Amino acid sequence: MSARAMALALVVSGWGVAAMCPEAAALERRSARGPVEVFVRLSPDAPVIGDVLRLEIEARAEEGVELLMPEFGEALDRFPILDFRSSEDLGPDGRTRAVQVYKLEPPFSGEHAIPPLLVEFVDRRPGARTAPEDSDAYELLSERIAFDVASVLPSGAVPELRPPLPPLARLGPPLLPVWGWVAAVAVVLALGLPIGVRAWLVWSARKAQRSAYQVAWAELDRLFAHPRPGSEEIDAFYVELSGIVRRYFERRFDLRSPELTTEEFFVVASESPDLTPELQALLHEFLSRADLVKFARHVPGTEEVEESLGAARRVLEQTRPPDEMPGPGGLAGAAQGA
Repeated sequence: MSARAMALALVVSGWGVAAMCPEAAALERRSARGPVEVFVRLSPDAPVIGDVLRLEIEARAEEGVELLMPEFGEALDRFPILDFRSSEDLGPDGRTRAVQVYKLEPPFSGEHAIPPLLVEFVDRRPGARTAPEDSDAYELLSERIAFDVASVLPSGAVPELRPPLPPLARLGPPLLPVWGWVAAVAVVLALGLPIGVRAWLVWSARKAQRSAYQVAWAELDRLFAHPRPGSEEIDAFYVELSGIVRRYFERRFDLRSPELTTEEFFVVASESPDLTPELQALLHEFLSRADLVKFARHVPGTEEVEESLGAARRVLEQTRPPDEMPGPGGLAGAAQGA
């Protein structure tokens, strides 16, 4: 076989192996109680700092058993949550399968753990006890998953500084004395530095405001273009919708809103001179409605979903910078007609 043919065969075989390779290996733990079993999977199994972790919580229940999955972010407050989705389906044999998937970011390298996660269920099968005495539901705790996040330092690296370089050879005498150069530089800095710093601060502030508005509008435009969610997707839909508004206020007004509860955010917002009482009331109604869906299992109707989208549009428009054009795309037209 010629060298060219052999190289081609190696490339083709490499593609085949890559196509058959599964996703990154995952750590998995299984727990079971009565008619319910829970699988918790974390991938990759050997992450490096900077990797995004995928945490999957899967619960399977026999026919006639109602599953109650963990609340959003429950026991995961030590990890920044980048994304979340959930689903639930009923198989042809009547068994229920519910899945929650998180994308997490490890905050530092070293030892970490996914703590035990609580899954509850109600046994509605004929002849079975619905729940334990003095309790609304059975409880099933998953097993703890311990893992290490590796640093990006290469193996064998020695954290020591190298010895200093030898001194440079002396140059000839300067055209001007040292004090003359120092005085000239001091005069230039004294005259130009305050003006330059002020211009840079104004430009940075305006650019940040424009970027925050444009980014939030683009995210909202994409969400608005999607089909309206069903009952299974409504929780993830409101997580994304409220996240768009919270991230916008963090960038636009330097409020650390994603790290606060809704009530804590209102306390901070009430102290901001940029937010009028009318806007604070609109935010309170919008985020309180989102909390009902995310934490109280409220399932809104089509009209209520449209009202939430409209409230998010109004929040962006009422805080649009004066020199910013209205949001482009299909959402802008819808907002004008709303």
